[in-house]
Amino acid sequence: MSPAKRSLTGIRSSGIVHIGNYLGMIRPALERQQSFECLYFIADLHALTTNRDAQAMRSQTYDIVATFLAFGFDTKKHLMYRQSDLPFVTELAWYLSCVTGVGLLEKSHAYKDALAQDKETNHGVFAYPVLMAADILLYDADVVPVGKDQKQHVEMARDMAGSFNAAFGAPLLK
Repeated sequence: MSPAKRSLTGIRSSGIVHIGNYLGMIRPALERQQSFECLYFIADLHALTTNRDAQAMRSQTYDIVATFLAFGFDTKKHLMYRQSDLPFVTELAWYLSCVTGVGLLEKSHAYKDALAQDKETNHGVFAYPVLMAADILLYDADVVPVGKDQKQHVEMARDMAGSFNAAFGAPLLK
């Protein structure tokens, strides 16, 4: 029997859970439980780019978990975790930052859109693709379902893994 393929997806704790979250991310994620080993994470580090209210983030995290449980998340077969509870995520993000060119990050649609819309463009917004790459590369996921706005970041993760492997002379990340 071959091991199950792995699916990884995250949801930001940056607002009240709404029908769009359910239809766009939560329901499809829960449906994948039948065919994949699923890793779901609360992307609270990603949420820090715009949300600085600690109490709200805690509450939103609980709401996300409660929503997943209410709609059938299987705690015996799959994993749900809070991104900030795993320090190796930020550690890998740092390593990737050291081999990722500024030019690549400047091409990020999310960063360019934030600039164009006069939104806050802190380092977290700029380096968002690096943190996302760390999320993806740590778990050797077979499937990383994302919305259209995040697809470019998945492609950038592949580029960052290639840069890392080239710099250190071994296929350490894939």
